[in-house]
Amino acid sequence: MEMILLEGTPITPMVKFDLKEGRFELKGVSIAENTLEFYKPLLESLEQYAIHPCPVTQLDIQLDYFNTTSSKCLLDIFKRLELIHHKGSKVNINWYYEEQDEDMREAGHDYMAIVDMVFNMKVIK
Repeated sequence: MEMILLEGTPITPMVKFDLKEGRFELKGVSIAENTLEFYKPLLESLEQYAIHPCPVTQLDIQLDYFNTTSSKCLLDIFKRLELIHHKGSKVNINWYYEEQDEDMREAGHDYMAIVDMVFNMKVIK
């Protein structure tokens, strides 16, 4: 599996996981009731990717809103990336948030406090 492309819906984010290039993107809203079912293939693909990751891995996250179960799944993604980071690969996480969205900015900082990686906090104006 080299690429996962999922179009965003009103309750799930757009997903672009390019496993060959080490570039991952989540964008939109994540509020599905079956969040664990939605994220499971993404987490499994990251586990496979972690066996032989690219020298540089990049994750771009630009979510407008996410629910509690999505929050746990995002943490699981970050934990898998943290393992890749600890194995010696460079991991860049870009956390995008709108300038006036304090909640989303704080969420990025909260995740950064939990995992041993620095997030690039990027304001969308």
